[in-house]
Amino acid sequence: MPEPIILWRAYVPRWAHAPLSGDGAARFGGRWNPVGAATIYAARELSTAWAEYNQGFVQHPALIAQLRLDGARLADLTSVEALARLGVDEAIHRCEWRADLDTGRLPSTHLLREKLLQEGRDGVIYPSFMSPGGTCIALWRWNGKDQPKLTITDPDGRLPKNPASWL
Repeated sequence: MPEPIILWRAYVPRWAHAPLSGDGAARFGGRWNPVGAATIYAARELSTAWAEYNQGFVQHPALIAQLRLDGARLADLTSVEALARLGVDEAIHRCEWRADLDTGRLPSTHLLREKLLQEGRDGVIYPSFMSPGGTCIALWRWNGKDQPKLTITDPDGRLPKNPASWL
């Protein structure tokens, strides 16, 4: 069994009660998921999580949490060999997915996601766009039957259990 992967996730504090939902990505879509597909976006480095969350713009308030991912079958798209095996090249990391969606085209990252899901992959490791040298993970399956286990580190139970704490 592979070693667990420690991840960092920065997200909107209002959703502190649901750090593993993936609902935000489902609502708006993302680089590695179409609208309607819950996805967890996280980073392998704390600084990368912060950079990705803010997207280089205004520094928004965030909740930063550490996650532990066990048993995930991830495609490592930071590897030139892995990209070649999949029939894509490094240009996939510069995919203008938002512009594609705005013009009614299916982004190449969404097409690759479908292929990887059919291969039994749970997600991808990809280079950070906002933090050069950093890496991110987009996770499409977690915490279901025969799926990887994703947990949040909260040893003192400080995260709220429901949204009422933000009203």
